[in-house]
Amino acid sequence: MKPSRLRLAPLRCPGCGPSLLAVLGDDEMLVRCLRCRGTPVHLSLVAAVAAHVPGLAARRAYELSTTGAALAWLRRRCGSVATSEYLDGVEPGSLRDGVRCEDVQRLSFADGSFDLCTSTEVFEHVPDDRAGFRELHRVLAPGGWLALTVPMHDADATVERARGSGASLEHLLPPAYHGDRLNGPGSVLVYRDYGRDLPARVRDAGFDDAFLWTPPRSFGGHRRTVMLATRR
Repeated sequence: MKPSRLRLAPLRCPGCGPSLLAVLGDDEMLVRCLRCRGTPVHLSLVAAVAAHVPGLAARRAYELSTTGAALAWLRRRCGSVATSEYLDGVEPGSLRDGVRCEDVQRLSFADGSFDLCTSTEVFEHVPDDRAGFRELHRVLAPGGWLALTVPMHDADATVERARGSGASLEHLLPPAYHGDRLNGPGSVLVYRDYGRDLPARVRDAGFDDAFLWTPPRSFGGHRRTVMLATRR
């Protein structure tokens, strides 16, 4: 990337306040807040939680990652924050190198452990996302909120790309992969392309008032639609 492509623009960051936005290219991952290092994905999630979830200071939050600007913001705003990563071959609830492992399809947390659950770019990689949504509903207390981002496609219905896992994995469409911090580029299978039926999928897991929300302003031309839902 040539330094001459760098652009700076004033930013009222939803995570850290007055800042500058650094734009190094057209991809959203090349756009960051200079103060908190948040990408448009993280900043969209933070904006959604700040706009919709009341009483953050008293909420017990659970974030399905252990790094990132959204997590740093939650730690400043919430009463407590639990974190985890999916670590292949590690039993849910156990630690590896001090990091708690959890599989969102079968969480080890007790019922009603949290008041807010968040994730960014996780559920497209979960073999059984409906089981994951049910588990997040289970570990949320009444009045709890779910907020998450996934890549959204301009389609009414979600398209399943694969199903099963391990020896039972079946590809329904040519395989697609994303990268992540733990496994590297092109290493994590995409199980589905989400469409506008995502709120219905979340409501099927027991959530109420599930809806999609998009920040009113973009971050360097990028913003993500956020899935928000409540548990009664």
